[in-house]
Amino acid sequence: MAHMNATKLRTNLYAILDEVLETGKPVEIIRKGRRLKIVPDQPVRKTDSLVPHPGVLDDPEAIVHLDWSGLWDTDLP
Repeated sequence: MAHMNATKLRTNLYAILDEVLETGKPVEIIRKGRRLKIVPDQPVRKTDSLVPHPGVLDDPEAIVHLDWSGLWDTDLP
């Protein structure tokens, strides 16, 4: 967990808030000897940062009925 004082929070407020939202890691602020935490109200899912990749570009049922017998090598060791 990152620790900082209120001055550092003030200078980087939006970047710090964005980081908390993206990573889900809380930030602790020390103000007048007391501690405050900035935490997301919902946990960050690990899959949210994944980049989508195209999968099957055709009807998935079409793959089931493909004839692979011409490409199948039956002489495997």
